[in-house]
Amino acid sequence: MKHLKLNDQAPSFSANDENGNSIDSKQFEGKKWVIYFYPKDLTPGCTVQACNIRDNYEKLKEWGISIIGVSMDDEKLHKRFIEKYDLPFPLICDTEKNVIETFGVWGTKKFMGKVYDGIHRTTFIMNEKNEIIGIIEKPKTKAHAEEIIEIYKNQ
Repeated sequence: MKHLKLNDQAPSFSANDENGNSIDSKQFEGKKWVIYFYPKDLTPGCTVQACNIRDNYEKLKEWGISIIGVSMDDEKLHKRFIEKYDLPFPLICDTEKNVIETFGVWGTKKFMGKVYDGIHRTTFIMNEKNEIIGIIEKPKTKAHAEEIIEIYKNQ
């Protein structure tokens, strides 16, 4: 597993969102942006996290922050998630784990005594120079947008 750290350059990637539109890391050059990785659409923790970002989306936009979510779910499930919860930001469909592995968030997990491989819920926060200025390895799903803004405030 790759281990990105603070001040590293964010890895380059290109992937499709829920509508088949290409999202390329180059489009964020000169902007503040956040990419957050989560295990699965329409599950309790992931829904709380996405809805917290949705509920604070205008505040994030005031800070000039672009948000992208990433999971291994396909376009159909992403669309359902977005429509059900009125999410205003794109979700990357990473069924092949390309972006997930590029950011090093795939690995061994433990839950209720079971050991398995999966996505580690992790958020990377970038500045306008594409440098990683924050990594949240265990985001507070109910206050995630606030955590993101706090990192930008402290820059």
